[in-house]
Amino acid sequence: MEDLALSRQIEEKLVELNPRHMKPMSMILEPGYCLRAANLLGDAKGNIIIGTGFPVAGTFETDGPVGAMALYRALEEMGCTPWIASEPILKTALEQDYRTIELTIDDAQNAEAFADEILAKLKPNLVLSIERPGRTKDGNYYNMRSEKINSEVAVFDPFIELSECPTICIGDGGNEIGMGNLYASLKDLQIKASITKCDELVVSDVSNWAAYGILAMLNLRLELDVIKEISHREQIDYLVGKGACDGVSRKRIATEDGFDPDVGSQLISEMNLLVQQHKNGELV
Repeated sequence: MEDLALSRQIEEKLVELNPRHMKPMSMILEPGYCLRAANLLGDAKGNIIIGTGFPVAGTFETDGPVGAMALYRALEEMGCTPWIASEPILKTALEQDYRTIELTIDDAQNAEAFADEILAKLKPNLVLSIERPGRTKDGNYYNMRSEKINSEVAVFDPFIELSECPTICIGDGGNEIGMGNLYASLKDLQIKASITKCDELVVSDVSNWAAYGILAMLNLRLELDVIKEISHREQIDYLVGKGACDGVSRKRIATEDGFDPDVGSQLISEMNLLVQQHKNGELV
Protein backbone atom coordinates (compact mmCIF):
# COMPACT_ATOMS: atom_id res chain seq x y z
CA MET A 1 0.00 0.00 0.00
CA GLU A 2 1.26 3.47 -0.85
CA ASP A 3 1.65 6.04 1.94
CA LEU A 4 -1.08 8.15 0.31
CA ALA A 5 -3.58 5.29 0.52
CA LEU A 6 -2.74 4.79 4.20
CA SER A 7 -3.21 8.50 4.83
CA ARG A 8 -6.62 8.31 3.18
CA GLN A 9 -7.61 5.40 5.44
CA ILE A 10 -6.69 7.44 8.50
CA GLU A 11 -8.51 10.50 7.15
CA GLU A 12 -11.65 8.40 6.72
CA LYS A 13 -11.39 7.08 10.28
CA LEU A 14 -11.08 10.61 11.65
CA VAL A 15 -14.54 11.54 10.28
CA GLU A 16 -16.28 8.18 10.57
CA LEU A 17 -18.77 9.26 13.26
CA ASN A 18 -19.55 12.57 11.51
CA PRO A 19 -21.27 14.46 14.39
CA ARG A 20 -20.64 17.89 12.84
CA HIS A 21 -20.64 17.00 9.14
CA MET A 22 -16.88 16.89 8.62
CA LYS A 23 -17.10 13.71 6.55
CA PRO A 24 -18.35 15.50 3.40
CA MET A 25 -15.84 18.30 4.08
CA SER A 26 -13.00 15.77 4.14
CA MET A 27 -13.97 14.62 0.66
CA ILE A 28 -13.49 18.14 -0.70
CA LEU A 29 -9.92 18.41 0.55
CA GLU A 30 -7.15 16.92 -1.57
CA PRO A 31 -6.55 13.37 -0.24
CA GLY A 32 -3.37 12.82 1.76
CA TYR A 33 -3.63 15.82 4.05
CA CYS A 34 -2.59 13.81 7.12
CA LEU A 35 0.51 12.60 5.27
CA ARG A 36 1.37 16.10 4.07
CA ALA A 37 0.89 17.54 7.57
CA ALA A 38 3.06 14.76 9.00
CA ASN A 39 5.78 15.53 6.48
CA LEU A 40 5.71 19.20 7.49
CA LEU A 41 6.12 18.13 11.12
CA GLY A 42 8.91 15.76 10.22
CA ASP A 43 10.81 18.48 8.36
CA ALA A 44 10.41 21.05 11.14
CA LYS A 45 13.34 22.29 13.21
CA GLY A 46 13.85 24.90 15.89
CA ASN A 47 10.89 26.85 17.29
CA ILE A 48 7.35 25.66 16.54
CA ILE A 49 4.24 27.59 17.64
CA ILE A 50 1.02 25.70 18.43
CA GLY A 51 -2.09 27.78 19.00
CA THR A 52 -4.91 26.11 20.91
CA GLY A 53 -7.74 26.71 23.35
CA PHE A 54 -11.40 27.44 22.64
CA PRO A 55 -13.17 29.54 25.31
CA VAL A 56 -16.21 27.81 26.80
CA ALA A 57 -18.24 28.73 29.89
CA GLY A 58 -15.56 30.98 31.36
CA THR A 59 -12.80 28.43 30.91
CA PHE A 60 -11.37 26.31 28.07
CA GLU A 61 -12.54 23.08 26.51
CA THR A 62 -10.75 19.72 26.57
CA ASP A 63 -10.73 19.44 22.78
CA GLY A 64 -7.69 21.13 21.28
CA PRO A 65 -5.23 21.34 24.19
CA VAL A 66 -4.95 17.54 24.45
CA GLY A 67 -3.93 17.34 20.80
CA ALA A 68 -1.62 20.34 21.21
CA MET A 69 0.08 18.64 24.16
CA ALA A 70 0.59 15.46 22.11
CA LEU A 71 2.07 17.46 19.22
CA TYR A 72 4.27 19.39 21.66
CA ARG A 73 5.74 16.26 23.22
CA ALA A 74 6.34 14.64 19.84
CA LEU A 75 8.11 17.73 18.50
CA GLU A 76 10.19 18.01 21.65
CA GLU A 77 11.22 14.36 21.33
CA MET A 78 12.29 15.13 17.75
CA GLY A 79 14.58 17.90 19.00
CA CYS A 80 12.34 20.88 18.23
CA THR A 81 11.40 23.69 20.62
CA PRO A 82 7.59 23.88 20.69
CA TRP A 83 5.50 26.66 22.25
CA ILE A 84 1.78 26.63 23.08
CA ALA A 85 -0.04 29.93 22.49
CA SER A 86 -3.36 30.49 24.23
CA GLU A 87 -5.57 32.70 26.38
CA PRO A 88 -4.25 33.51 29.90
CA ILE A 89 -6.42 30.91 31.65
CA LEU A 90 -5.03 28.03 29.57
CA LYS A 91 -1.50 29.45 29.68
CA THR A 92 -1.68 29.44 33.48
CA ALA A 93 -2.90 25.84 33.44
CA LEU A 94 -0.03 24.65 31.23
CA GLU A 95 2.94 26.88 32.03
CA GLN A 96 4.49 24.62 34.67
CA ASP A 97 4.82 21.76 32.17
CA TYR A 98 5.02 23.49 28.76
CA ARG A 99 6.59 26.54 27.12
CA THR A 100 3.75 29.00 26.66
CA ILE A 101 2.86 32.25 24.91
CA GLU A 102 0.08 34.37 26.37
CA LEU A 103 -2.40 35.85 23.91
CA THR A 104 -4.36 38.96 24.94
CA ILE A 105 -8.16 38.60 25.08
CA ASP A 106 -10.39 40.85 22.99
CA ASP A 107 -7.52 42.85 21.51
CA ALA A 108 -7.95 42.41 17.75
CA GLN A 109 -6.58 45.91 17.12
CA ASN A 110 -3.11 44.95 18.40
CA ALA A 111 -3.15 41.27 17.44
CA GLU A 112 -1.20 41.68 14.19
CA ALA A 113 1.54 43.72 15.86
CA PHE A 114 1.86 41.14 18.64
CA ALA A 115 2.01 38.26 16.15
CA ASP A 116 4.66 40.13 14.16
CA GLU A 117 6.69 40.62 17.33
CA ILE A 118 6.57 36.95 18.37
CA LEU A 119 7.17 35.65 14.84
CA ALA A 120 10.21 37.93 14.48
CA LYS A 121 11.55 36.85 17.86
CA LEU A 122 11.05 33.08 17.57
CA LYS A 123 11.38 32.72 13.78
CA PRO A 124 9.30 29.50 13.82
CA ASN A 125 9.76 26.82 11.21
CA LEU A 126 6.12 25.77 11.54
CA VAL A 127 2.94 27.29 13.00
CA LEU A 128 -0.03 25.11 13.93
CA SER A 129 -3.53 25.86 15.12
CA ILE A 130 -5.72 23.21 16.70
CA GLU A 131 -9.29 24.05 17.68
CA ARG A 132 -8.79 27.83 17.79
CA PRO A 133 -11.70 30.23 17.09
CA GLY A 134 -11.34 31.62 13.58
CA ARG A 135 -12.29 35.06 12.30
CA THR A 136 -15.54 35.11 10.32
CA LYS A 137 -16.54 37.24 7.33
CA ASP A 138 -18.02 39.89 9.62
CA GLY A 139 -14.77 40.12 11.58
CA ASN A 140 -16.15 38.46 14.70
CA TYR A 141 -15.69 35.13 16.49
CA TYR A 142 -18.45 32.62 17.23
CA ASN A 143 -18.83 29.30 19.02
CA MET A 144 -20.61 26.22 17.69
CA ARG A 145 -23.96 27.70 18.81
CA SER A 146 -23.31 30.84 16.71
CA GLU A 147 -22.94 32.88 19.90
CA LYS A 148 -20.55 35.82 19.58
CA ILE A 149 -17.52 35.29 21.84
CA ASN A 150 -15.19 38.20 20.98
CA SER A 151 -14.92 39.22 24.63
CA GLU A 152 -13.51 35.78 25.50
CA VAL A 153 -11.22 35.23 22.51
CA ALA A 154 -7.55 36.09 22.10
CA VAL A 155 -6.87 36.51 18.38
CA PHE A 156 -4.46 33.94 16.89
CA ASP A 157 -5.33 34.29 13.17
CA PRO A 158 -2.41 36.65 12.40
CA PHE A 159 0.09 34.00 13.46
CA ILE A 160 -1.23 31.87 10.59
CA GLU A 161 -1.73 34.73 8.14
CA LEU A 162 1.61 36.51 8.66
CA SER A 163 3.86 33.51 9.13
CA GLU A 164 6.55 32.99 6.49
CA CYS A 165 6.79 29.29 7.35
CA PRO A 166 4.30 26.47 6.59
CA THR A 167 1.04 26.41 8.55
CA ILE A 168 -1.17 23.50 9.64
CA CYS A 169 -4.67 23.93 11.06
CA ILE A 170 -7.01 21.41 12.65
CA GLY A 171 -10.76 21.82 13.10
CA ASP A 172 -13.93 19.81 13.57
CA GLY A 173 -16.85 22.16 12.91
CA GLY A 174 -16.13 25.01 10.53
CA ASN A 175 -15.65 27.92 12.94
CA GLU A 176 -11.97 27.20 13.58
CA ILE A 177 -8.85 28.86 12.16
CA GLY A 178 -7.96 27.20 8.86
CA MET A 179 -11.52 26.44 7.83
CA GLY A 180 -11.29 29.27 5.32
CA ASN A 181 -9.89 26.58 3.02
CA LEU A 182 -13.42 25.15 2.93
CA TYR A 183 -15.38 28.37 3.32
CA ALA A 184 -17.49 28.02 0.16
CA SER A 185 -18.47 24.47 1.11
CA LEU A 186 -19.40 25.32 4.71
CA LYS A 187 -22.29 27.63 3.77
CA ASP A 188 -24.88 24.87 4.12
CA LEU A 189 -23.86 24.03 7.70
CA GLN A 190 -25.43 25.73 10.71
CA ILE A 191 -22.19 27.44 11.64
CA LYS A 192 -20.55 30.86 11.46
CA ALA A 193 -17.63 29.70 9.33
CA SER A 194 -14.10 31.02 9.64
CA ILE A 195 -12.49 32.71 6.65
CA THR A 196 -8.90 32.23 7.85
CA LYS A 197 -6.93 29.96 5.52
CA CYS A 198 -3.81 27.84 6.02
CA ASP A 199 -1.38 25.74 4.01
CA GLU A 200 -2.65 22.36 5.22
CA LEU A 201 -6.06 21.78 6.80
CA VAL A 202 -6.88 18.59 8.69
CA VAL A 203 -10.51 17.90 9.63
CA SER A 204 -11.82 15.41 12.17
CA ASP A 205 -14.84 14.52 14.29
CA VAL A 206 -12.84 15.78 17.30
CA SER A 207 -9.83 17.99 16.78
CA ASN A 208 -7.73 16.10 19.35
CA TRP A 209 -8.05 12.98 17.25
CA ALA A 210 -6.63 14.70 14.18
CA ALA A 211 -3.42 15.48 16.07
CA TYR A 212 -3.00 11.76 16.74
CA GLY A 213 -3.79 10.97 13.10
CA ILE A 214 -0.96 13.25 11.99
CA LEU A 215 1.39 11.72 14.56
CA ALA A 216 0.45 8.22 13.44
CA MET A 217 1.49 9.15 9.91
CA LEU A 218 4.65 10.78 11.26
CA ASN A 219 5.64 7.42 12.74
CA LEU A 220 6.12 6.17 9.19
CA ARG A 221 9.29 8.22 8.79
CA LEU A 222 10.68 8.09 12.33
CA GLU A 223 12.64 5.45 14.19
CA LEU A 224 10.89 6.43 17.42
CA ASP A 225 7.18 6.05 18.15
CA VAL A 226 6.06 9.56 19.09
CA ILE A 227 2.74 8.59 20.69
CA LYS A 228 3.13 5.12 22.18
CA GLU A 229 3.61 6.46 25.73
CA ILE A 230 0.65 8.86 25.64
CA SER A 231 -2.47 8.00 27.63
CA HIS A 232 -5.37 9.85 26.06
CA ARG A 233 -7.59 9.59 29.14
CA GLU A 234 -4.80 10.78 31.45
CA GLN A 235 -4.30 13.90 29.34
CA ILE A 236 -8.01 14.74 29.48
CA ASP A 237 -8.03 14.14 33.25
CA TYR A 238 -4.99 16.43 33.55
CA LEU A 239 -6.83 19.26 31.79
CA VAL A 240 -10.07 18.80 33.72
CA GLY A 241 -7.98 18.98 36.88
CA LYS A 242 -6.74 22.34 35.60
CA GLY A 243 -10.28 23.62 35.06
CA ALA A 244 -11.21 22.46 31.54
CA CYS A 245 -14.74 21.50 30.52
CA ASP A 246 -16.37 19.55 27.70
CA GLY A 247 -17.02 21.89 24.78
CA VAL A 248 -20.45 20.40 24.00
CA SER A 249 -21.96 19.81 27.45
CA ARG A 250 -20.04 22.72 29.04
CA LYS A 251 -19.61 20.51 32.10
CA ARG A 252 -16.34 19.99 33.93
CA ILE A 253 -16.15 16.30 33.13
CA ALA A 254 -13.48 14.15 31.49
CA THR A 255 -15.00 13.95 28.02
CA GLU A 256 -14.18 15.63 24.69
CA ASP A 257 -16.99 17.08 22.58
CA GLY A 258 -19.39 14.71 24.31
CA PHE A 259 -17.30 11.58 23.69
CA ASP A 260 -15.85 9.37 26.41
CA PRO A 261 -12.03 9.26 26.19
CA ASP A 262 -12.27 5.55 25.37
CA VAL A 263 -13.68 6.46 21.95
CA GLY A 264 -10.60 8.52 21.16
CA SER A 265 -8.27 5.93 22.67
CA GLN A 266 -9.78 3.21 20.48
CA LEU A 267 -9.37 5.34 17.38
CA ILE A 268 -5.74 6.08 18.25
CA SER A 269 -5.08 2.35 18.64
CA GLU A 270 -6.72 1.60 15.29
CA MET A 271 -4.68 4.27 13.50
CA ASN A 272 -1.45 3.05 15.09
CA LEU A 273 -2.27 -0.51 14.08
CA LEU A 274 -2.81 0.57 10.48
CA VAL A 275 0.57 2.28 10.44
CA GLN A 276 2.31 -0.74 11.98
CA GLN A 277 0.68 -3.10 9.49
CA HIS A 278 1.75 -0.77 6.70
CA LYS A 279 5.34 -0.79 7.97
CA ASN A 280 5.26 -4.60 8.09
CA GLY A 281 3.86 -4.86 4.58
CA GLU A 282 0.63 -6.45 5.82
CA LEU A 283 -1.72 -3.98 4.10
CA VAL A 284 -2.48 -4.25 0.39
